[in-house]
Amino acid sequence: MIQKGIRGAISVEENTEQSITENTKILLDKILEDNIIDMENVVSVIFSATKDLTKIYPAKIARELGFSSVPLMCLQEMFVEYSLEKCIRVLITVNFEENCKINHVYLKKAAKLRPDITE
Repeated sequence: MIQKGIRGAISVEENTEQSITENTKILLDKILEDNIIDMENVVSVIFSATKDLTKIYPAKIARELGFSSVPLMCLQEMFVEYSLEKCIRVLITVNFEENCKINHVYLKKAAKLRPDITE
C-alpha cells in the first residue's frame, strides 16, 4: 500500500448551512470520482475553512456522505490579508494499492489557488 494526500478547495457563495453543505458535497464527490477512491482506503480527512464560514462543520457533511468511520477534523484557515474569502480546503489521506497519479481538485473561485493544476 502507498499512502498519498489529495488536496482540494472550493469557494462558497454565502455563509449558510445550505451553501456550505452543497459545496462541500460537490468538492468531496469530485475528489472521490477523479481519484477513484474506495471509502475503505481513506485514512483521514482534514478540513479548513476561512473565518467567514461559521454555519456548519464540513466534517458533519462528510459523515453524511459515508465518511462515518474515518477520522475527521475541522480547523480555521490561517487569515492572510486579501486572501480568498468563503473557502473550504481539504486534505484527504488515502491508501492506494499501487503508485498512481493524484488529481487535486480546486473548484470555483478556489481554482485561482492552484492555477498550475486547474483548467
